[in-house]
Amino acid sequence: HGAAQQRPVTSVYAVEKSQCDDSRLHSLRSKKVLDGRHLSVFQPAQAQEVALRAVDTVNAAVQRRFHGEGVAVAAQLLHAGVRDVIGGVLAEQGVHRPQQSFALCGKTIRSLRRNLVTPLLPILKELGFTVHGRAGENMLEVTQRGRTNRFYLFGGKDEGASAMIQGITLAGILLDEVALMPRSFVEQALARCSVEGSKFWFNCNPEHPRHWFYEEWIQKRDEKNAYYLHFRMEDNPSLSEKMIERYRGLYSGSFYQRFIEGRWVAAEGLVYPFMEEPDRFLPPPEGPFEEFIVSCDYGTVNPASFGLWGRKEGVWYRLKEYYYDSKRDGGPKTDEEHYQGLVSLLGARRPRCVIVDPSAASFQEVIRRHGEYRVIPAKNNVLDGIRQVSTALKEGAVEICRPCKDSIREFGLYRWDPAGNKDCPVKENDHAMDDIRYFVATALWDEQEEFIVF
Repeated sequence: HGAAQQRPVTSVYAVEKSQCDDSRLHSLRSKKVLDGRHLSVFQPAQAQEVALRAVDTVNAAVQRRFHGEGVAVAAQLLHAGVRDVIGGVLAEQGVHRPQQSFALCGKTIRSLRRNLVTPLLPILKELGFTVHGRAGENMLEVTQRGRTNRFYLFGGKDEGASAMIQGITLAGILLDEVALMPRSFVEQALARCSVEGSKFWFNCNPEHPRHWFYEEWIQKRDEKNAYYLHFRMEDNPSLSEKMIERYRGLYSGSFYQRFIEGRWVAAEGLVYPFMEEPDRFLPPPEGPFEEFIVSCDYGTVNPASFGLWGRKEGVWYRLKEYYYDSKRDGGPKTDEEHYQGLVSLLGARRPRCVIVDPSAASFQEVIRRHGEYRVIPAKNNVLDGIRQVSTALKEGAVEICRPCKDSIREFGLYRWDPAGNKDCPVKENDHAMDDIRYFVATALWDEQEEFIVF
């Protein structure tokens, strides 16, 4: 961390993403907040005195259903206010340091553009800056008073992303949702900040307490000369009491502690503890259904679990399932035999698609060879998928019906591994859990896993 070792003027922000649509707030409202008790945090003079500004954020809706921003400094109090601050701080730096290069980094460039760049542009214009994006390039030129700086956009999705940012010289960088990025990318990005006085900004949501960013940056904030700010959902004045109560109801256990209280805690106990509540499982509703989907977790030695989902009035119901455990039910089955189980599960129904475990290449090929059903490989990010399933179940977007006996059994057994140094469920009693996760992550969430699509 060359920049950190030189004690640069650095800012690290992890800011709560507000739960309001962009159209509901205006930057003038955010300026009112900045004129109040939070102004001292963001005054440029003070920004020159602080080496690192870190904010441990609370994201009350991790799925970011309303264009939540991770843009910012400590002004997560208002949706537009966050953008004012980051626009002011980054662009202000550009005024005093013209012809410099900066970087804005997100998990993907697409999510960075949607969550940060698009809502930021009108704010910069209100502040008197001119912004030009070069067609075909992930770069913005920001100009004020005849001075121009370049802001490059990078995605830090995986280990290979570090090669994309290697070699550039930067005067400052913002890493949006830094806890979702691999350490190799972040360290390479920080090493690029070799201009004297270069600055860092981070934002993130809480994760496991053994997460590298928590251990290296937040716990060592004094050593790194960092200014650390922590926010809870209640600190967001753009949320009404009714909305706050709604979001409180979406989470339980470690997810509640993280996304509502903003605490870095380990996951423990049941993965879906709320599924122990009475009347969680419903009788199958009467048809007709608008469409059907099947989700499959494939196994030969391990159990195979296929779920039949029907959509009615905007809700997806798990109507019934095919669950075959070779140890319980009499020996392993072939791919072709499992395919016949899929056919029996569907009967005369014509599904929109069959979502299959991405590692089950041979079973996918069997389905394609028969030519009856369209196959889609499932999205298989376990932790994101678990969060999405939790939200979908609590919001009533999906319901589990009583004939699904093995799903009901697994909900009562599926637990977090208490021995791990990261969030990881125990690899037992997880086959119906996996196929439910495949369905929610692949059929209900869009490509960037940002919101449910009905």
